[in-house]
Amino acid sequence: MNPEATLNQLKEASPEGKLPSSYGVYFKNTLVALCHALEDHILQTNPKNYEEKPLVLVTFQRGKWYLQEAYRYQEIAQSSRHIIISAVPDSGLPKHPTSQLENVSLVNLETTDSLVNEWNLIILAPGYRAMVLCHELSEDEYVLNGKPTVDVERKFYGLWSFDRSLVVKAAEILIERCRPYDPALADSIQKQHQEILTIKDAPPTDMTNVVSRIVSYLETSQQQMITMNRQTRELWELEGQALRVSRNLNANKLQAFLRMAQKADERDPSNPIASLQVAALSETLGQMLDLPTLQLRRLRLAGLLFRVGLASAPNEVFTQTPDELDDATLAFWQERSVLGGQLLTAMPELAPITKIVTHHLEHWDGSGKPDGLREDEIPVESRILGLISYFQELIQARGKRIALSFGEALEKCINHSGRYFDPILVESLSNVVRLTEMGLMQLPQRPSQLPNVWLEEAVTSKTSVN
Repeated sequence: MNPEATLNQLKEASPEGKLPSSYGVYFKNTLVALCHALEDHILQTNPKNYEEKPLVLVTFQRGKWYLQEAYRYQEIAQSSRHIIISAVPDSGLPKHPTSQLENVSLVNLETTDSLVNEWNLIILAPGYRAMVLCHELSEDEYVLNGKPTVDVERKFYGLWSFDRSLVVKAAEILIERCRPYDPALADSIQKQHQEILTIKDAPPTDMTNVVSRIVSYLETSQQQMITMNRQTRELWELEGQALRVSRNLNANKLQAFLRMAQKADERDPSNPIASLQVAALSETLGQMLDLPTLQLRRLRLAGLLFRVGLASAPNEVFTQTPDELDDATLAFWQERSVLGGQLLTAMPELAPITKIVTHHLEHWDGSGKPDGLREDEIPVESRILGLISYFQELIQARGKRIALSFGEALEKCINHSGRYFDPILVESLSNVVRLTEMGLMQLPQRPSQLPNVWLEEAVTSKTSVN
């Protein structure tokens, strides 16, 4: 990546030279999904007062201006105080009506500027900050067959974030990169940016819908990637496995397993939503890591089934902390992942889910159960499930221990980072908790999709209460 890249400059300006855990390599269609999710929030909120409207900075990779995006930004401009779009002169934008709007300004990039390889969206609003920053891989950085010929298969270094200080710094970098082209415009943008920063008592924006939209867009984009690559045998096999799992959602054995997991939750007076919330939080973390759709489906189902090994557990398991249990009950508790895995082996179609459940108590340093796997030897889905199940249990009461706050539970996870848990995953969880504490999202209570058998049970329970 070019040293002048916005991502590189942001990294150098960040504490300890680190970027957030969302930083990674993304397919183009994933970045389109992320940008659309953030843009949709502007269109949905549609602020009327000027002070509430966001300042939007956009850089279109290679300057390509797709017609549907031009019309899209015509709508976005109506809900924004100012939009600054950086693109090469032959992008087609100067001839489009959007460029003629009073609150839309163009920066005509030189083809030698590394900005032409970037795709950026920065939104600066009084109640929130959000961004997607990307830089396409160079010819040398693509491996095997080189740069792809299919547009959606192009790859980018990128990140997305709602971190206010990080977004503000990225905006300052991008404004300065535009200054050589139009100093007066750069001054105007900087002035508007400062006006937004000085607005006090702006209520924090609830970003729950945005995060949900990101999850939805990401899943759709991943499904599109699978569809467009069906000609490859590997993706045919992946799709076939996903379909087989989907077809078996109503199989008798799976229904029985889901019922067992539900019964385990029902026996837990202090944590009756454990499986639902663990599945939901695991799914959210998986989305933040840009896991493929198939892995997300498996992770979601593993979250619903991770407690199946507690179906016949002694009552003390649900009413006492581990240090209060007698030796026999403690042994049962410590073997819960193995017991769950052994039960799930009765359904061979669930082999990937069985593996996730069996290994979710492995530790990053190799001290966990059942096989003492360490670091990347542990399936990433198991690492996520292990961290999330630990965190979720802490925010619920258990025996003599009161429920911890999100921050207190996170602190315990951080204390075990690099020992029990993958440090990158702990950092991702920190981002979720931070957004929650800032009021920018709500901690998810249930996954985006539930098997019919679980939904039926939920409806039945709700009806009986009423």
